Amino acid sequence: MSNYRRMQYCSRCTYPFVAVNLAVDDDGICSACHTAEAFEELTPEFWAQRKNLFERKIEELRKHKPDSDYDCIVPVSGGKDSYWQTHIMAVEYGLKPLLVTYHGNNYLPEGNYNRDRMREVFNCDHLVMGPSVEVLKKLNRLCFRKMGDMNWHGHCGIFSLPIQMAVRFNVPLMVWGEIAWDISGMYDPNDFVEFSARVRHEHGLRGFEWYDMLNDPQEPLKENDLMWAKYPNDDDILKTGVRGLYIGNFFKWDPYKHTQLMKDLYGWKESATPFERTYRRASNLDDRYENGIHDLLKFVKFGYGRGSDHGSKDVRTGYMTREEAVEMVRKYDHVVSGDLQYWLDYVDMSEEEFWRTADRFRDPRVWWIENGKWHKDNIWGGSSAYGEVHLTQAEQARYLRT
Repeated sequence: MSNYRRMQYCSRCTYPFVAVNLAVDDDGICSACHTAEAFEELTPEFWAQRKNLFERKIEELRKHKPDSDYDCIVPVSGGKDSYWQTHIMAVEYGLKPLLVTYHGNNYLPEGNYNRDRMREVFNCDHLVMGPSVEVLKKLNRLCFRKMGDMNWHGHCGIFSLPIQMAVRFNVPLMVWGEIAWDISGMYDPNDFVEFSARVRHEHGLRGFEWYDMLNDPQEPLKENDLMWAKYPNDDDILKTGVRGLYIGNFFKWDPYKHTQLMKDLYGWKESATPFERTYRRASNLDDRYENGIHDLLKFVKFGYGRGSDHGSKDVRTGYMTREEAVEMVRKYDHVVSGDLQYWLDYVDMSEEEFWRTADRFRDPRVWWIENGKWHKDNIWGGSSAYGEVHLTQAEQARYLRT
């Protein structure tokens, strides 16, 4: 390989340059770090102005409230962010939200507890809806084979069900939480990005739609299996006037502080058991695979995982040094977590099929084959082997031509 390195990394955080929509400047600093820096430099006076702007929007909502039993829709999973969003809307501003949850059948025990507790600690109605388990198993297998993502159904449900309910109950406002794209630095603090059909389709659903899941000979699905996955038509959206705002545009976002506050106020629980692929215990309790094999597939595809994600965020917010974050990458990113066997049993798939399928999605900008093993460059220097090659010789030849 001489001195050529396929994987290049941000000099400030731990992100590789192959991260989605990531740009890098001449000093080797990624766009996510620049955006985070811009947010960190915002003054308390700036956030006070943003809070005032949010309050004016809420007052406008109260003045022109439509004929609806609810003031807003808050999409929730039961996670720490869901609690904080609901706290802001229901407690601090005294609104009557309808909480809407897509249930993908992946919850950890603490996630189940936190989700169901929301009706106890908040004066809110809570709608929880999910597809049948048979449909979910088919979608797990189908989407894994189609795009290397068994959790596509979850992204689709999260971004489809709330706006369906907004139209059905004539609620013109959805209140989302964190600005979802700060991970890549796509937008700056003054862009005021809102939820949209394009955001859902391109960011959440990877460019696929519910109808792309029909007519598969291995996993037959009918249209009425996927009613929860449909986006409302333009006429219904315009009639309701629904908009999706992110309160991350109006309040300084600090997940550590929010988590502690939700624990203190409402008894919110983090995972009692450490995750195998990250050091955080408060993220993604609604989805046992999100920190596990779903994230492992990101490592398989692009060579980085939750250790890189969480470490980079903590470097940007000052909770960790880059050196400490590199050790998190070294410790966690490559781990094959135990939930792999849980998922294989769930969908009745062999481990051999899993790895052969996963190998088809490896990015040749990251991975190469050497002596029957997959290799990639490491952030701490040098390259290492990460797993056997399970592709047939013909499949390897096709991979090497890409």
